[in-house]
Amino acid sequence: MQWGIAVPTDATSWKIVARAEELGFASAWFYDTQMLSADCFVAMGAAAMKTSRIRLGTGVLIPSNRIAAVTANAFASLNKLAPGRIDFGVGTGFTGRRAMGLGAIKMSDMEEYIRVVQGLLHNETVETEIEGKTRKIRFLNPELGLINTKDEVPLFISAYGPRGMDLTAKLGAGWMAFVTDPTGGAHWLADMRARWEKAGRAASDLSAVAFALGCVLQDGEAYDSDRAIAQAGPRAAVMLHRLADEALMGLPNSTPPSSALAGAIAGYVELARGFEPKDAPYLENHRGHLMFVKPEERKFITADLIRHASFTGTEAELKTRLEALRAAGYTEFAIQIVPGQEAAIEDWARIKRAMG
Repeated sequence: MQWGIAVPTDATSWKIVARAEELGFASAWFYDTQMLSADCFVAMGAAAMKTSRIRLGTGVLIPSNRIAAVTANAFASLNKLAPGRIDFGVGTGFTGRRAMGLGAIKMSDMEEYIRVVQGLLHNETVETEIEGKTRKIRFLNPELGLINTKDEVPLFISAYGPRGMDLTAKLGAGWMAFVTDPTGGAHWLADMRARWEKAGRAASDLSAVAFALGCVLQDGEAYDSDRAIAQAGPRAAVMLHRLADEALMGLPNSTPPSSALAGAIAGYVELARGFEPKDAPYLENHRGHLMFVKPEERKFITADLIRHASFTGTEAELKTRLEALRAAGYTEFAIQIVPGQEAAIEDWARIKRAMG
C-alpha cells in the first residue's frame, strides 16, 4: 500500500507537496472546492514545477463546475509540466456543490463528461453538447507541443453507491472514497471488487484509494485535545454538516452516523436551524468544511465523534488500523493535511516508514 496526501487547496500547496515528495509519499490530491479554497489547477501547476516524482491529482474535480473542454486542456497543460504524473480524479460532487446549496449531479452526466475529457486527451474528435447545440471539438494544434496528450492521464472516480461503483468498474477507473474504519472500509472494498470482477476485470488491476483525516496522538493524549480537534475535527464536523443539509434542505446523506452519536448531532442540527441567511443556511453550515472547526460547532465535536469519524489514535493503534486497510486490499492511503497543521505530515511519515 502506497501513501498519499490530500490538501484543501492553497495556491502555495506546492510547499507541503514538495515535503511529501521528500518524505516518500507517492501522490498528492488537490480538492476542487471553489467556494472554500484555492483553484486546484493553479496549485497543481505550481506543484508540478516544484517536484519531480510525486503524482498530482484532482481529488476530486466536479464536472458541473467546468466545461469538459476546459478541464481536458487543464490536464493536458499540467501533463506538459509533469509528464505522466497527472491523475484525473472526478466525482458527482459533495463539498464543492453543497457549498453552493446544490446536490450531486446525475451519474449519466458525469459519465458523459468523462467521455469527452478522455476523448480530447486521446486526441480524438468528440461530439458534445455546448450551449444546447451538438458540436464536434478536438485539440487543434497538438503538434506544437504546447500541451501533452501523449502521456496517459489515469482516471479515478469517487464512488460511494452502487451506480458509481458500477461506473468505476465499467470504465476501469481507480476507485476513491473516504474511509472511517477498517472494518467498514474492508466491506466497502469487497463490494467494489465484486463489481469490478463482474465487469470482467482482474481483481489485481483495481486501484483503491482510502482518504482520511486523523491525528497521531501522543501517549495519554485525549481524542478531543486541541491538536486532535485541529487535525481530525474537520472530518467529524462533516458528519454534522451532512445531517444539517438533510434536515434543512432535504439533501441525501450517504453516510449516516451511529445512533450513539445522536445527541451531539441533534444539537448541531438545532443550531443550524438558526443559520443566516435563512434562504441559504448552507453558507454557514459549510464554512470551514474539511479545514477547521467553527467556534460554534466545537462543543459538538466530541471525543466519540472524532473516534468514529477519523483515523485518530496512538501510533501503535493507527498501525493496526492501517495494516487492516492494507490487508483488505487498499492500494493507497491518502491522509489529509489540514491548513495550519502542516507539521502533522511528519507524524504520518513516521508511521509510513514503520510500516515499510
